[in-house]
Amino acid sequence: MLPAIFFGHGNPMNALIENTYTATWRRMGLQVPKPKAILSISAHWFVAGTGVTVSTSPRTIHDFGGFPRELYQVQYPAPGDPELAKRVQNLLRPLAVELDHSWGLDHGTWSVLRHAYPRADIPVVQLSIDEARPATFHFEVGQKLAPLREEGVLIIGSGNVVHNLHAYAWGRHAPDPYDWAIRFEEQAKELMLAGENVPLIAYETLGADALLSVPTPDHYLPLLYVLGARQSTDVIKFPVEGVDGGSISMLSVQIGDVSG
Repeated sequence: MLPAIFFGHGNPMNALIENTYTATWRRMGLQVPKPKAILSISAHWFVAGTGVTVSTSPRTIHDFGGFPRELYQVQYPAPGDPELAKRVQNLLRPLAVELDHSWGLDHGTWSVLRHAYPRADIPVVQLSIDEARPATFHFEVGQKLAPLREEGVLIIGSGNVVHNLHAYAWGRHAPDPYDWAIRFEEQAKELMLAGENVPLIAYETLGADALLSVPTPDHYLPLLYVLGARQSTDVIKFPVEGVDGGSISMLSVQIGDVSG
């Protein structure tokens, strides 16, 4: 059984640079048994309804602004996997899941995979996040997707446990993390280690630190898909830790052993 992994993807520039985060992503790609395919749930496909990419050659989407030209030139030419898309559609029945031909791979997916699987030789499918659904829905979708782990599919979520851009220290050198960001990340880690999913799903009830850390749900919800795919015997690890810009958690969460 393959693990399921949540990546804190952070700044899009991580796609281009080598740092402690991206170096660990690369090691993770080498340590995990090579997947047959990857199913990615990215914070950046946050739309009305549920869709899954079905293209055989998904386009590289540069869904950001104001970055260096070099970043817009990055391509991640991984193939798609229509059969996996249809398998996802069937696993989620009776939920209506659209086979989507227009979306591709957004930077939540390729900025991480460019390091973990630099050869882009593993098929990748993205599943959208329905913005109109409550957090319980997203956790339950993760539960329904769990059988894919036994089928050679690596399930990844890409977002950030703490993601407050209004508080982000743009252009400042290595600011200290905000106290509230540290406290919420630690609280989330403790709950994950204890297998306490209910408060993680109802994160808005966890107090002021949670509200500052998760002002919008888009970057947090991918974590719930990964937690939903967890089995009772799975160990949980945090291969990457740290806070970028004071208010963006780079925490990665690995569900299950890499030994397969």
